[in-house]
Amino acid sequence: MTFDQIYELAVSRKTEMPEGSSTAALFAGGVDAIGKKLVEEAAESWMAGRFESNEALAGELSQVLYYVACMMAEKGITLDEVYETL
Repeated sequence: MTFDQIYELAVSRKTEMPEGSSTAALFAGGVDAIGKKLVEEAAESWMAGRFESNEALAGELSQVLYYVACMMAEKGITLDEVYETL
């Protein structure tokens, strides 16, 4: 899955808010809930990078990317807006 696809998934979850979706529940908590998950996964990525395998690190980083996409969707920030600043 590419980051573009992750972003589209996050946007669709925010738009549709499917019942039983953990991502929909996260969006219900707004920026604070998403931010907490983003910080948590960033910390876990740091720890995995320090103490765990590359496979474990890749898993943690994938979660960071997902929560970045969720924050973007929550705030209405597009991929183009982010890519313009890279």
